[in-house]
Amino acid sequence: MKIDPRWALTGLALFAVACNKKAAEGTSAPTAPVAAVAPPAGTQWTEVVSATPEGGFVMGNPNAPVKLVEYGSLTCPHCAEFAKEATKPLEEEFVSTGKVSWEYRNFLLQPVDVSVSVLARCRGAGPFFKLVEQIYAEQPVWAAKFSDIPKAEQERIQSLPDQQRVAAIAKAGKLDEFFRARGMPESQIDACLADKAAVDKLVEMRQHAVDQGVDGTPSFFINGVKADNVYDWKTLHARLRAAAGG
Repeated sequence: MKIDPRWALTGLALFAVACNKKAAEGTSAPTAPVAAVAPPAGTQWTEVVSATPEGGFVMGNPNAPVKLVEYGSLTCPHCAEFAKEATKPLEEEFVSTGKVSWEYRNFLLQPVDVSVSVLARCRGAGPFFKLVEQIYAEQPVWAAKFSDIPKAEQERIQSLPDQQRVAAIAKAGKLDEFFRARGMPESQIDACLADKAAVDKLVEMRQHAVDQGVDGTPSFFINGVKADNVYDWKTLHARLRAAAGG
């Protein structure tokens, strides 16, 4: 399904409802061991980040034999839990070897997702993963601010045209302050929030995910195959080790 522009502005209490968190089961059968791949001279694979045609951002060896795709929502507490547990070992054990690339694709769950995702992607590939890590780490703080928006202001925002609503949500929840504190100029924030093409790309990416069977976050694909029943680092770690041959 596509983003419904009539969605109501929601607070933190509704974030968890839209996320997935189910019991994990099973792992993939091991394959032949995958050899490590050296990064370009003077760099680390974790420093190599680029945009993908599908709209995501990929970290690591773009030709890695094991390609991990994560669909995540920046408003989802379960995604934040996963990021806290998984980011460092995923980068150090898998991405840094050149065996595994890690692509993150935003999956919109609600209107706040649109605003925060547009801003997270605003400066392009280079700072994207670090910004996402910080967004997840401080999610309880910035997300709680949306619960404090008066009902009358929520109704005013809801009455705005689609693109104006994206910016109004960001300002009402003080997302602009969060990103300014991380070096993003006000002019760039305003330009990105007004960028209809950026919003369209997020909606398109969400629809592509739904067409692939994604119904919640976090969801993962390994070499193009949906990793069913994987919602935590322990289970994903086992699947990646199997895919990389141990």
